[in-house]
Amino acid sequence: MQPLAARIDALAAKRPDGIAFCSDTEDLSWAEYALRSDRFAAHLTGLGLAPGERVAVLLPDGPGVHVAFVGCEKAGLVVMGIGPRAGREEIRHLVRKSGAAALVTRPASRDHDFRALYEDLRREGAALRHHVLVERQLDTDEACYAGGPPAPADLAARRLGVNDLFLLNSTSGTTGLPKCVMHHPARWFHFHELAVASGELTPADVFCSVLPAPFGFGLWTAHFTPAALGAPCVVFERFSAEETLRRIERHRVTVLAAVSTQFIMLLNDPAVAKHDLSSLRALYTGGEAVPYERAAEFEERTGAPVLQFYGSNETGALSCTTTRDTREVRLRSAGHVIPSMQARLYDDAGNDVTASGSGQPACKGPVTSLGYYEDAAANARLYTRDGWMLTGDIATIDADGVLRVVGRVADFIIRGGKNISGPAVEEAVVTHPAVALAAAVAMPDPVYGERVCVYVELRPGASLTLDALREHLAARGTTREWWPERLIVLPALPRASGGKVAKGELRADVKRRVAEGQ
Repeated sequence: MQPLAARIDALAAKRPDGIAFCSDTEDLSWAEYALRSDRFAAHLTGLGLAPGERVAVLLPDGPGVHVAFVGCEKAGLVVMGIGPRAGREEIRHLVRKSGAAALVTRPASRDHDFRALYEDLRREGAALRHHVLVERQLDTDEACYAGGPPAPADLAARRLGVNDLFLLNSTSGTTGLPKCVMHHPARWFHFHELAVASGELTPADVFCSVLPAPFGFGLWTAHFTPAALGAPCVVFERFSAEETLRRIERHRVTVLAAVSTQFIMLLNDPAVAKHDLSSLRALYTGGEAVPYERAAEFEERTGAPVLQFYGSNETGALSCTTTRDTREVRLRSAGHVIPSMQARLYDDAGNDVTASGSGQPACKGPVTSLGYYEDAAANARLYTRDGWMLTGDIATIDADGVLRVVGRVADFIIRGGKNISGPAVEEAVVTHPAVALAAAVAMPDPVYGERVCVYVELRPGASLTLDALREHLAARGTTREWWPERLIVLPALPRASGGKVAKGELRADVKRRVAEGQ
């Protein structure tokens, strides 16, 4: 199994002018990919960063973020991948949790002045020693490649291997702020092999991934599988339905990767009728339930089967659908369990109930992560007593080995494929001085699948509007995706027999309100 950096170097030598990434700013060849990642690695090591130190990378989803990831791999450094939509609070948490020694950003974005944020983080005690600023392309800021100490002579020996920790990314937990999941490249090369078999992928394919690079779905569809095949990948700094449609036609994209919300937005865009999508031969989706009617509409319009892997950031894949499955299996299930992942079902007491056909899925196999970074308590909850990694869902597995998700154990709201922690939203909302108690639940939505709805109980004499709450969350740097999209004020939140908020009643209430058009 060849490390990704070595694979890119080999492609640069064999097909230097072949295209690795197509973006709205440039087309990046394999030769440029290798050269820029070499330069970036030299710069980072020249700063004095020691092997194994963490580098927080917060860049838009263009070619540059992949250059940065590979540059860190070549320098023997571990990436703390931060999504481009993260708010200040989340960024602070991930930088501090990872102990990152360097922060890689642009000078500013729509939401952040990163120079000021870096100084704030330093004042607050973060371990950061360096701020690496890059412009729109990773070769346009000469400060990244000149003016510092020379790279160490042992740079080539520092490269990470396929079984080494190479990346941390965030995952929404059932309590508090995100946890950091540990990744080694080997899991994604194993995942790549599953993807090739699932979609009959070949080097002749042209990929288009509209997913955030630091997360699992984005990692395999843009960072690993295209390079493993030597195929080009179309990437976007910011998702736009109309631009995606235009570039599918322009680049003759064959494999599209998008969460359900995104492909629904493609179908809803008036431009869908203007563009030739006949090159598509597979859509990979996931991160949320696949809506049957819209997925069937996509298949009818494009002729491309809708495929998915079922799993999580932590577990990887437990099951998948393939080009050879019937539409009923592809769109009404999560596909057949993957033999190498040894999928099982467990009950609430931690007993193996696979034979009964219903329970919480768990697995042990080559595409699982390395668990949570420096979080023993979370790891204890992640694994069963006998070492299987849990998903947080409720599912069935039938006699044919077909897995269907029927419920959820974890307190998540899945908005547009992004897992949002209900307790994390509640923790942010109750910082508003008018709020005495808050409960965040999923509100059904035809495009996003679910949106964030918050029920609140106010302090005596207080009042609150959704706009005022969102302004408060913006001021405290709460990640925008966590902001409530509906606020419902009740005199008192309902309680279960144990005294906890009865979220089941609230979920039923918001479904009723949506159904009745309230």
